[in-house]
Amino acid sequence: MKKKAPALRSAQWFGRDDIYGFIYRSWVKNRGVPHDQFDGRPVIGICNTYSELVPCNSHFRTLAEHVRAGILEAGGFPLEFPVMSLGETLLRPTAMLYRNLASMDVEESIRANPLDGVVLLVGCDKTTPALLMGAASVDLPAIAVSGGPMLSGKYRGTDIGSGTNVWSMSEDLRAGRISVEEFHEAESCMHRSHGHCMTMGTASTMASMVEALGVGMPGNAAIPAVDARRNVLARSAGRRIVDMVREKLNLSRILTQAAFGNAIRANAAIGGSTNAVIHLIAIARRIGVELTLADWDRMGRGVHCLANLMPSGRYLMEDFYYAGGLPAVLRELGENGLLQRDALTVNGRTIWENNRDAPCWNRDVIHTLKKPFKKHTGIAVLRGNLCPDGAIIKPSAATPKLLRHRGRAVVFESIEDFHARIDDPALDIDARCVMVLKNCGPKGYPGMAEVGNMPLPRKLLKKGVSDMVRISDARMSGTAYGTVVLHVAPEAAAGGPLALVENGDEIELDVAQRRLQLLVPEKILAKRRAKWRQPKPPMARGYWKLYSEHVLQAHQGADLDFLVGASGALVPRDNH
Repeated sequence: MKKKAPALRSAQWFGRDDIYGFIYRSWVKNRGVPHDQFDGRPVIGICNTYSELVPCNSHFRTLAEHVRAGILEAGGFPLEFPVMSLGETLLRPTAMLYRNLASMDVEESIRANPLDGVVLLVGCDKTTPALLMGAASVDLPAIAVSGGPMLSGKYRGTDIGSGTNVWSMSEDLRAGRISVEEFHEAESCMHRSHGHCMTMGTASTMASMVEALGVGMPGNAAIPAVDARRNVLARSAGRRIVDMVREKLNLSRILTQAAFGNAIRANAAIGGSTNAVIHLIAIARRIGVELTLADWDRMGRGVHCLANLMPSGRYLMEDFYYAGGLPAVLRELGENGLLQRDALTVNGRTIWENNRDAPCWNRDVIHTLKKPFKKHTGIAVLRGNLCPDGAIIKPSAATPKLLRHRGRAVVFESIEDFHARIDDPALDIDARCVMVLKNCGPKGYPGMAEVGNMPLPRKLLKKGVSDMVRISDARMSGTAYGTVVLHVAPEAAAGGPLALVENGDEIELDVAQRRLQLLVPEKILAKRRAKWRQPKPPMARGYWKLYSEHVLQAHQGADLDFLVGASGALVPRDNH
């Protein structure tokens, strides 16, 4: 006797022959949906972050249509819905402030509606973790489809990359090496197609994490946004999600401890963004996987940077794709014992089955582990009396000689204080100093903005200084570079030791020893601590108030405390 197929979640809306079933089906029929669409086929949500306010995601209407076609071809019933879209390019004070809010939008939209599975359309860097966090909390079958990077920027015969060359050209402008007219000309040359940043910034990093976690289809990380193969991938994801529902392949079977370990090592191998640390910890905690800074340090050690990509190298994501993309990197890791090969992915195969035969077409772009682009460059987690709960640095983007350094602190109490004084000719600072920025963490900014890679003083730029040690409780754009210590925890606004640093204090950084130390006697720090007063929150209403009162520290993923832990896909009570 043939087994009866298990009832779909959506059947509790559409599969009933009472007054409520009439209401649910009838209203959906008002746009021409035939009755046989409700005959037990899986209902698939297309969670779309399209927005004209988010340039990275402005092509998602087209991408959603290809997902829809795939769902229909596989016998599913697609229903597209919008959620809050987060763009780092325009949104103030920072998109990170709203990551958790967007995740709540995603979670509640999925749980409250008649959905059996969902395809998540992600692009600009905060939309990826926000959608994965929300979907993880519900734990239905889900696939993430990234929007893809832009084509390479082209300026006066050379490639320029979003973010990375913005920072370098901005410094050139401040130092008087280029004119305002040249600066404006480069604007039109840098971003010349749909897509997100084409450097290995946070958007490309998180698209790579989607693939390394196994929650995206193979090839998700690097296909350019305007390449027809990006649309093929979206269509394939639409087909596959229908089968995932039938196989009951929920997100919790994909997002395992093994998957997160693979993602951490992949991040090290591509020279990925420091922002991935916070985002992966937050995603893991939503699905019930314990992931800590110690895991990042342990799993990242011994992994070399293989990808010669900006900001750590010279190439861009378009080159990365043509060279073999993330599959070529994963193959290198797998062949050298750095990949948990049996981790399951959304296409039903293991991560190793997907990548064991992946070719590499350009070894100048993707190096081997035996001849890496840069050695020992995984995210380094620092400890010491300046960061009791940890801080991080990205060695692949730093100046090697500064990875062990001792210098005098030059302190900025806020980002406003920094902007007001950094170019003051009277500022007492030299190249050996350590720049310290406070009150830019989760509570302090609020939202933990990407201001950690503080521009250097103009007077030092004119002398040829190109890097200095910089320390803050802020984040840094994944496209940025420099010897920048980030995510100091606890943050200054929460009363962490960073709040106690004063001008002239000696600070010691030793990345090899994983140490960050404030060389001030504890008795003096105790006196300073007694005088410290917590700053008032910038806004005492609405979401800002909720965020300030409930946000966790960076080492905990900067999620809201009441969102940690999976809550599942229970169907809400009837509304009639």
